[in-house]
Amino acid sequence: MVNWLSNDKSEHGIVLSSRIRLARNLEDINFTQKINENDAQIIIEQVKNAVLNNNSTISNDFKFFKIDNIDTLNRKLLVESHLISPALLEKPERSGFLLSKDEKVSIMINEEDHIRMQVLNAGLSLEEGWDLCSKIDDILEENLKYAFDEKFGYITSCPTNVGTGLRASVMVHLPALVYTKYINKVLQAVSQIGLTVRGMYGEGTDVMGNLFQISNQTTLGETEYEIIEKLKNIVLQIIDKEKASRERLLSTGRIHIEDKVFRSLGILQNSRIMSSKEAMKLLSDVRMGIDLDIIKSVDINQINKLMIITQPANVENYAETKTNSYERDVKRAELIRENIKI
Repeated sequence: MVNWLSNDKSEHGIVLSSRIRLARNLEDINFTQKINENDAQIIIEQVKNAVLNNNSTISNDFKFFKIDNIDTLNRKLLVESHLISPALLEKPERSGFLLSKDEKVSIMINEEDHIRMQVLNAGLSLEEGWDLCSKIDDILEENLKYAFDEKFGYITSCPTNVGTGLRASVMVHLPALVYTKYINKVLQAVSQIGLTVRGMYGEGTDVMGNLFQISNQTTLGETEYEIIEKLKNIVLQIIDKEKASRERLLSTGRIHIEDKVFRSLGILQNSRIMSSKEAMKLLSDVRMGIDLDIIKSVDINQINKLMIITQPANVENYAETKTNSYERDVKRAELIRENIKI
């Protein structure tokens, strides 16, 4: 379930992925917070038919899933793999989603808005993601009547999404900025220019493994291309600062960095109990070691994959039985040992 992360195209190994998300609502139907069961089913059927029952090439590329037909564990797996949002699970009887065969595109129905389209790609690929998302949006708009205002643009449940409805985000790995304690200055600068920083799983989640999700904060008053270009330019500057911090760490204390990343690798290879938080920290160290060409025996794609499959639901799926916290920690350590190949 991490196909969008399997192809390592990351910029200098620092950018893991790019996401484009569009929020849309149907005309003359209440927002999802106010809809009844009948409205919810009408929205699901209209969106599903717009994707699956048209003459475009995408009709064969997607499969529809109803949330209340998916068991609890698999719902969590979908969230941990970034294929759907936690908010989509809040009212399972009223929500569903369409997922592309390559699992890089999902169309969520009855989340915060009637429609949330997202495209996930590896590396710094915002333009590529926007091009695909825009084409899918055009196909949907041919078959659906969107809520749209000539002055304000696309009407959304949350005012911060009104306008283009576009949320572009990039997930970056910034261990050196964290170690050098420069990260707070970078994050403050980012927030001052209208961008926001969140954890690995978006709003309300903690930063783990030195992974930061950077995205635009507002969608009104700028075109889609302006939003994407602004975000890309800032991310490129952050990449440069992370690279400079890594070079500084190497030049002033290479032996300490080598010791740190190899110790982390050794713990991952040999531990019998491992919490999710500790796993992410150690995987972050090893990932930086691979980027810096210190660790040559581990594939970076293995580490990218482990950052997803060591999350709680993935570990429980690996265990093939319901587990408590301690049992998951034991299974997580086992899973890591099996997946770090030397």
